[in-house]
Amino acid sequence: MDLNFCTLFDSGYFSRGLNLYCSLINQSRNFKLYILAMDEKAYSILINLNLQNIVLINLEDIEEEELLKIKKKRTHAEYCWTCTPLVIKYCIEKYNLAECTYLDADLYFFNNPGFLFEEMGEKSVLITEHRYTSKYDQSKTSGKYCVQFMTFKNNEYGMKVLNWWRDRCIEWCYSRYEDGKFGDQKYLDDWMARFKSVHELQHLGGGVAPWNMTQYQYRHENNQVVLNSNGKDYPLVFFHFHALKIYDDKYDLGIYDLNDDIVNLIYKPYLKHLEEIDKKLRSLGYDFNWHAKSVFDTSLKGKFSRLKRIIKRRLHIYTKKELEIYG
Repeated sequence: MDLNFCTLFDSGYFSRGLNLYCSLINQSRNFKLYILAMDEKAYSILINLNLQNIVLINLEDIEEEELLKIKKKRTHAEYCWTCTPLVIKYCIEKYNLAECTYLDADLYFFNNPGFLFEEMGEKSVLITEHRYTSKYDQSKTSGKYCVQFMTFKNNEYGMKVLNWWRDRCIEWCYSRYEDGKFGDQKYLDDWMARFKSVHELQHLGGGVAPWNMTQYQYRHENNQVVLNSNGKDYPLVFFHFHALKIYDDKYDLGIYDLNDDIVNLIYKPYLKHLEEIDKKLRSLGYDFNWHAKSVFDTSLKGKFSRLKRIIKRRLHIYTKKELEIYG
């Protein structure tokens, strides 16, 4: 089964986007990944890398007059969110795809995702829940569903949903909660009732993320990560590395609770691969400013900022040595 995926990222997110691609290559060769480069630097480097299974899309290819009118009115992040339904629609129509699945660039596949689509059956749209742990439940403001892994079929029902979503994001797509909306995401909340032929993914191995990861137990078995929920096993298919911050020699894994199994079985493999990609790109002469400013900034402003973070939460900051990651 040939799978069609699309994603978008800029040069600041380049290593993560490349890590997503590498994880797909490791799990399956039967796919195409359509990448919308959100800046010229990312586009230029992707052309030079000439990677297999990739179809590269220049931002100018999708920037219709209607989209350009709102570009200056939105932040870069908001503009990326606005472009999400547009790039899916562009790929389906430009390349006459039977279906296309959008992927956030900070996803990483630990297993072949093909069987997730079998669950979808004859339905035309696939969406994934946040499945929040109660402690982190933000469904009221951020939505029940996560724009991270979404499939649209090129048929009447699939395109009806996609076109509706595209129009809503053109009208309003901002990084704030307002009138029941938030970014491109809260629009998904009522799709199960609003539209026909929408399926909510049930497989727990798809959609594991920091906001729900401690609900499960993890082990490594038969060369794969297995999660257990209420006595039932699921292979981990993909993980969403939300809130991860990368510094020159440290990684901040975010605000969410962690345990050793999650760090060792999920974060370490991802970060080791990220380090390999970073090293390879630098060896080719590509030097990005993709690292966050050091959390150990010694300026007065930096110290105050860090103090506020410490008061707010327990930091999950690890050195590369602690994670057994060596550049």
